[in-house]
Amino acid sequence: MPMPSLQTNIAEVFESLATAIPDRECIVFRDLRLTYAQVQDRCHQLANVLTDAGLGVQTERGELASHEIGQDALALYLHNGNEYLEGMIGAYMARTAPFNVNYRYVAEELLYLLRDSGARAIIYHSAFAPTLAAVLPQLPHLTVLLQVVDDSGNALLEGARWYEAALADASTDLDPALRASWSPDDLYILYTGGTTGMPKGVMWRQADIYVSSLGGRPFGAPEEWESVDALVAAAAAANPTKTVPAPPFMHGAAHWAAFTAFSNGGTVVVTDVVDRFDAPSVVDLLAREQANVLLLVGDAFARPLLDAVDASAASGKPADLSALFVLTSGGAILSAPIKERLLESLPNIMLIDGLGSSETGTQAGQVSSAGGDVSTGRFSPHPGMVVLNEDLTRVLEPGDDEMGWLGQRNRVPLGYLGDEAKTARTFPELDGVRYAVPGDRSRILADGTLELYGRDSVTINSGGEKIFAEEVEQAISAHPGVIDVVVCGRPSERWGNEVVAIVKLTEGASATEDELLTEAAKHVARYKLPKAIVWRDEIVRSPAGKADYRWAKAQATEG
Repeated sequence: MPMPSLQTNIAEVFESLATAIPDRECIVFRDLRLTYAQVQDRCHQLANVLTDAGLGVQTERGELASHEIGQDALALYLHNGNEYLEGMIGAYMARTAPFNVNYRYVAEELLYLLRDSGARAIIYHSAFAPTLAAVLPQLPHLTVLLQVVDDSGNALLEGARWYEAALADASTDLDPALRASWSPDDLYILYTGGTTGMPKGVMWRQADIYVSSLGGRPFGAPEEWESVDALVAAAAAANPTKTVPAPPFMHGAAHWAAFTAFSNGGTVVVTDVVDRFDAPSVVDLLAREQANVLLLVGDAFARPLLDAVDASAASGKPADLSALFVLTSGGAILSAPIKERLLESLPNIMLIDGLGSSETGTQAGQVSSAGGDVSTGRFSPHPGMVVLNEDLTRVLEPGDDEMGWLGQRNRVPLGYLGDEAKTARTFPELDGVRYAVPGDRSRILADGTLELYGRDSVTINSGGEKIFAEEVEQAISAHPGVIDVVVCGRPSERWGNEVVAIVKLTEGASATEDELLTEAAKHVARYKLPKAIVWRDEIVRSPAGKADYRWAKAQATEG
């Protein structure tokens, strides 16, 4: 029986939810508690601010190539907060395409991103006003500036409006003609992290990203919702859950978790500390709100969370985490030792390791629970996930020994904004079907599960052997003294390239190079072991917890 093809629009879904469950809590942020109806009103106001400024659709999708954009773009240069999610929904309601900005960018990087996107509008926290001011003279197309108050005390930029004042001046009524024009073809844009190259804007049809990653399927089901009405009816009947996305919303997994929570009629609880991952604060928040779902990003978030849970338990007044029943990781894999510790500390949780990317959406997952087998690197496929052979001429069958490319079909992006050549490379066509192939190496095992090796762009070719950085990172992180590790290659006269590990130890722990290599040798072949280990007090990662491989290579070269 064929799966239904849900053709919808993110604004339409939220509008329908707000009509069905207006009084249910939608967003909680510090002392602010907003219902679905209140968020709907604020998003209507933002949409009117944008449309009054002339923003929206300039060319309909059907007249454009897959790498071209016909909608005005809105940059979200924000820490987490209700404004981020309002910025996304309000922009979708205005048929304007919002996109994520890495708030750690320096002026040169910010200028690149705002030029590459062609952004006409930006919503930004006051803390980032000085960096934005430095590049504004070079961005004549950026004409709508909405500044959000924060603790920085920075003044309003010339030509900008305060976000709250702009909303207050706008109507909560939305033009019926605008609402009627919402299209499944309207864009969702997610900029890649740029940790191995310049960031690129991945452009999706909203109908496709919604099904792929924002709640367009019932939990655990391969079938899509038959209609928006069916989704909304299920959300209205469900007991609402509270979801805490710990990473920044500028990271796809974080706002995917938030929109999935909305699709289930739940509440998104924003962390109190927004400029970094503060594990003790997150533990307090989980207890205070009796939250049910927590999103992390791999070991970089899970290790300090475990330390905070242990510290709470040792305090004599342990935080009540009894309501937490799902802990999920997206954007980075959890190592087996960390999974074991999580299930020991939180035995009632279902632990979900999610696999996906900006170019594919969610692709696969691995579920663990207390008392079961705990492993890492193997995943159960979601609909549309495939492995293609080396030259992208066929789809590999389960049990094929060949290592291939992890791919996705059916619900895939249109392409990269403004980059026709890279769009053609990453989204090839095979037998009339478009695939997303962002560069991860993998095998499809006989039982249909996926064995993931890692991103080809950070693969190290040493002595003629391909070594996957993520695989070696997992092996080294198995040592109990290691709190963080990033692996990369550096030039070698003997090997061409050699493996180097940049390691941070847990506070108070000690370990020798031989001890780390001995532990790692239990998990990977000896030729994959690092030829050198560089010790560092801190590992540089993105705010979303992803490794910065350019930084790692600089450390490896310096030694």
